[in-house]
Order: sequence, then C-alpha cells, then structure tokens
Amino acid sequence: MDKVKVAINGYGTIGKRVADAVSLQDDMEIIGVSKTRPNFEAKLASKRGFSLYVPEDRIPAFEEAELEVAGTIEDMCREADVVVDATPGGIGVQYKELYERSGCKAIWQGGEKHDVAGFSFNALSNYDGALGRKFVRVVSCNTTALCRLLYLLDKEYGVKKVRAVLMRRGADPGDSKSGPINAIIPNPITLPSHHGPDVKTVLPHINITTLAAKLSTTLMHMHTLNVELSSPPASDDVRDMLSKEPRIFLATSDLKSTAELVEFARDADRPRYDIWENIVWSDSITVEDGELYLFMAVHQEAIVIPENVDAIRAMFELSDKEGSMKKTNESMGIGKLG
Repeated sequence: MDKVKVAINGYGTIGKRVADAVSLQDDMEIIGVSKTRPNFEAKLASKRGFSLYVPEDRIPAFEEAELEVAGTIEDMCREADVVVDATPGGIGVQYKELYERSGCKAIWQGGEKHDVAGFSFNALSNYDGALGRKFVRVVSCNTTALCRLLYLLDKEYGVKKVRAVLMRRGADPGDSKSGPINAIIPNPITLPSHHGPDVKTVLPHINITTLAAKLSTTLMHMHTLNVELSSPPASDDVRDMLSKEPRIFLATSDLKSTAELVEFARDADRPRYDIWENIVWSDSITVEDGELYLFMAVHQEAIVIPENVDAIRAMFELSDKEGSMKKTNESMGIGKLG
C-alpha cells in the first residue's frame, strides 16, 4: 500500500478539517468527501479539488448547482481504505452497515456511542490499542482534552481522583440553528455529565466525576479541574512536565480569555484559528494539600483533528505512537503556537 485511501463522510466542521490534515500527510490521501446538500461547503470542497460523493437521490440537486459529482456515497466507500465518519452525532452509526458491506475500515467521532466501534481512541493514551483495528471511535473534544492531560498526570504522579467542571460553548460559531442563546444551562441537570464515563472508555482506571453547563458563547469550552495526586509535585514541576508535550500549550496570563486565545491563534496564522492543543493557563496550575488545580480551554472545532490522523496510522499499522504523533505534529504545526 503506497498511501492509505481516505474518504470523509460529512464535509462539515470536523470533516473539512480532517480532510485538510490528511492532505498534509505523505502516507495517506483523500479520495473523496461526501455532502448531502450543494451548499457553500460543497462548492469549496470542489474548488479544493476533492471529489464529491452524494446520496443517489441528491445527484440532480448537485447537477443543477453545476457541481460535478464523482458518484454516490456507496461508491466512495467501496473505493476507500478507510472512511472518516464526520456526520452529525447519532447519524454515523446508521452508516456502519454500509462500511461493513463495502469492506472499508471506519473512524467515528465522539458524537457516537462507544459501542459503535467497541474501541475509543486518544493517541497519547491508547494508540497501541488501535493497531490493526477495523473500527475506531475518536472521542469528543472535551474527552480528548481530559484524556491527554490525565494520561500525563497519571503517568508522572498517579491520579487518585478527578473532579472537573466543564463550561461548554452553546453552539459552534457557524451554527445559527442552535444559537445564540441567552442562558446558562446545566447540561445535564442530572449528575454526573457523560464526560467522565467517556474518559473511562479510554482510561478505565481513572476515578473521575464531571459536571457541565452550556454558556452563551461559541468560541471554546472551558474546564476547571481539581486532581488529587498520589505523589504530589510542586506547581513548577507540573508546568515543566506539561510544557514538554506538544499537544499541551501553556498560556501566559496576558491571554485573559477564550476570545484573546482566538485572536492569538489568528495572529499566529493558524488556519481557521484552529487550536489543536489543550490550552492550560500556566499561572492557574496550583498544587495545594496534594491536589492540583488548573484552568483549561478546549477548541471544540479543532482538537480532535490530529487524533483522526493518528487513528488512521494505527489502524493500518503505519507507525508506532511516537512516530505517528511526531509526524502529525510536524506536518500540522502542532506545538508551535507560542
């Protein structure tokens, strides 16, 4: 196999970013993307040179919009070695039978349940578990951030108990259906939130409880963490340890908000102001009475993108964890935000 042939089912918020990231890799290539409507994203995909695949009954609408169609979604799956399913949450599971019938491997996103693939993935935490697998689920943005951080803390100091409060964005910036909202919404009201159990699909031994609420913002999520450690370090030791991981960015105190983080990423020439790293405020890192406290921001549109790339390499056994993460980081510029 010269290059892994990758198809993207759902060229939206996540799908278009995965397509761009895969296009930067020298061991994989995009053979097509799917859209259900001939909207601006479909037109931009076509301009970028991606072959468009659509549901059979939608072909006339695309032809009317003067968009060339390469075939149906079924055709795309038969041509692909792996399909990255980036359809809306709850929709991707409906495609599983098609992927099985087509003989391709598949990657789902965190909007689907763990059972869709039977294996939930985070590159830093359990890369080796995905080696050779046919189906993999990349966990959600919040779970990705928590897994990266907790894996490092547990490996270095041992994690006894995690209490996390997640302040979630109310909608993505481009989503005019879900927002704007003028409310703070417990999400859910019954506790705990689903994020803790989702972390345990990747790190089953971690004792974690999570609470969450939706806020009237679109830019990012914010986490406040309290972690009880088995071997408590000094605050500076935690900073030093986290600073060595490219997928963690320690923000200085002059970046006072998620809005300023976005502006910082724009000024750093990040595409779409994407921040693929966990953002941990350095000055928030405090160890007191054996417990660690910190603030962390999560760019929900971007953080899972490198995980999808690494999942492809693991499934086709193209590299070990260190090699894949290094290759992904270098090709995308991860770890070079500051």
